[in-house]
Amino acid sequence: MKHSEQPRKKRTQRDYNLGFKLAIVAQVEKVELTYKQAQKAYGIQGRSTVLVWLRKHGTLDWSKPIQHQMPKSK
Repeated sequence: MKHSEQPRKKRTQRDYNLGFKLAIVAQVEKVELTYKQAQKAYGIQGRSTVLVWLRKHGTLDWSKPIQHQMPKSK
């Protein structure tokens, strides 16, 4: 490891400020990134962290799940 490189520090939920969360939510809702791409791009470790932010801070309605109808086979 070079001296200029800092060892990666594990981050916790409380390390992310509200502005950062809202910026990520906005990017995902504008379909600039998927939530998985946002996790990877910004080094967010939790698999469901971005999804929790979307439910809490996003503008989409999560109370009614979308039900897709499968076409009936012949």
